[in-house]
Amino acid sequence: MKRLLKVFAVLFALLVIAFFVLRTPDTDPAEMRAKYAGEPSQFVEIGDEVTVHLRDEGPKDAPAIILLHGSTADLHTWQPWVEGLSEDYRVIRFDQVGHGLTGPDKQGDYSHASFVADIDEVAEALELETFVLGGSSMGGSHAVAYALAHPARVEGLILVGASGAPVRGDGGPSLTYRLAQTPVINRLMAQITPRSMIESSFAEMVSNRHIMTPEVVDRYWELLRYPGNRAATIRRFSQPRSAFAAEQVASLDQPALIIWGAEDPLIPLDSGRWYDEYLPNSQLAVHPEIGHLPHEEAAGATLADVRAWLADLAFAPEGEAP
Repeated sequence: MKRLLKVFAVLFALLVIAFFVLRTPDTDPAEMRAKYAGEPSQFVEIGDEVTVHLRDEGPKDAPAIILLHGSTADLHTWQPWVEGLSEDYRVIRFDQVGHGLTGPDKQGDYSHASFVADIDEVAEALELETFVLGGSSMGGSHAVAYALAHPARVEGLILVGASGAPVRGDGGPSLTYRLAQTPVINRLMAQITPRSMIESSFAEMVSNRHIMTPEVVDRYWELLRYPGNRAATIRRFSQPRSAFAAEQVASLDQPALIIWGAEDPLIPLDSGRWYDEYLPNSQLAVHPEIGHLPHEEAAGATLADVRAWLADLAFAPEGEAP
């Protein structure tokens, strides 16, 4: 019995040592703001004690576009599009709660309704009446949910590898998602998140790995470790998955541009085809040899899709043919 107790004591000591050796602490908020909140970043207070990190670029009197990032990403994911749109459009992007420099929701609410309320509060704070709303992955499902809740405010939808379709593919979720759903391991993730795990998850998502620069991987890793974001991620990933019904999507008559990577391993192309089937006024642009982040992996080609689609809308800025 004494020998067994000694064995357990040694194992426990080894686990404690391993924990402290492998532990990756939270990043320092001041350092993260200094690194990732340069011009033109601003911090805007919205409801429920949330202060969002956002960027509002382009002419303030131009047609407005709000872009929503995907899960574990941040507003920087849209940089290539912003550079190509902000001369003619007012482009707004922000770190959603539980992400980037916005940090966690004080109430721990990561429901669709909460994300929808945040989008509306950002629009109110910036005095936007109507706008085009775009989103990638998780952000795409938030865009659809917002359009369902506030159809009069949304002039068009841009869905980039959007979640929310009732379609299951062969690829399955990323490594980060799988670990965050696993009991016990997900608790360790709040303390032990090696950079290699982030790099591996990133590699699973994309086909064009040229976008996986050390700086980009560092950004994902550091902002995931912004205080409260890891716990928020675990909480979000632990929630049951939900999907839109066909009749809900069919009720949205706004013009919709659907952009998908043909090799998306997380949310299969069949999801994009489902949206295209049920959205009454949609067009689908599929990019070959591209994965889950076409707005980054094929920035030039997807930006051309967006500009051509916007030019066909009454939403187009003065000087562009409707």
